[in-house]
Amino acid sequence: MTATGNTFFFPWEVSLMEWLQAHIGSTGISIISLFSMFGEELLLILIVGFVYWSYDKKLGRTIGLSAIMGLSWNTMAKNVALRRRPYFDHENIKILRVVEPEADIYDIAAQGYSFPSGHSTNAASVFCSLASGIRKRWTTAAAILLPLLTGFSRFVVGAHYPTDVLAGWLLGVISVMVVQLLQKKVKNTLCLYGILLVLTVPGFFYCKTADYFTAMGLLIGFMGGTLLEDYCVRFEKTRKPLWMALRVLGGLAIYLVLSTLLKLPFSKEFLSSGTTAALLVRCARYAIIAFVEFGVYPMLFKFEKKNG
Repeated sequence: MTATGNTFFFPWEVSLMEWLQAHIGSTGISIISLFSMFGEELLLILIVGFVYWSYDKKLGRTIGLSAIMGLSWNTMAKNVALRRRPYFDHENIKILRVVEPEADIYDIAAQGYSFPSGHSTNAASVFCSLASGIRKRWTTAAAILLPLLTGFSRFVVGAHYPTDVLAGWLLGVISVMVVQLLQKKVKNTLCLYGILLVLTVPGFFYCKTADYFTAMGLLIGFMGGTLLEDYCVRFEKTRKPLWMALRVLGGLAIYLVLSTLLKLPFSKEFLSSGTTAALLVRCARYAIIAFVEFGVYPMLFKFEKKNG
């Protein structure tokens, strides 16, 4: 898909981004860009996985739902605003950290729209949710500092306008509040999941970017996996450092293997084509990954006691 969409911005945003890219220097930008990882898929899956697999299953589910709902609503908003990324329209702003490195930087179907910032939403939803469940000074500090640094990095690297970041933070906090409110009010898990699906499914009718189908795949797989865990698995948490580390490493290995294997039946051209079929395949891939990680993989934890 070629670069289409809407262009709107405040002049101060462009001036600020141009000034930062011109004066921070390549080393400074490289360091700052690293903070983008706190809003990226792999690290957040590992954080949610660690809490869910080892620390507190209930809290892990809350963080996971908050993160996925935030991502879903973020992409739904993006496909309404259709705001082009800053580097599309301002030649002095360079893109220094691409969302999808394997795709063309001007392919909106792959790179996504700009408003709101997905990384900012992800960081705010995960770390604020974590802080609300673990009330410690370090979690409070993380809930403040990491989303701030993540958001700052996103407009320094040219991927977002500052107003994208502000909206992303707000949406992340809202997702945490909505999920926790619904969990308190709706005790039946199937009803809760049904409500969350109703709040996200409308995107299927108008969203055309890959990030929405990633979010929906994660949501469907996460819900299915946690339901399987409720009815069939019922694993126990562990506080033994060795088993905690092995659970996270095992989850990481499964993620990497499945991410590779599920792409093999399809060509790179098809997966990046942005067609309806390719987007549905993407949704199915992420649904399988999330279902295995949060439903099937925990079955292995029962062998810990036998071999402990």
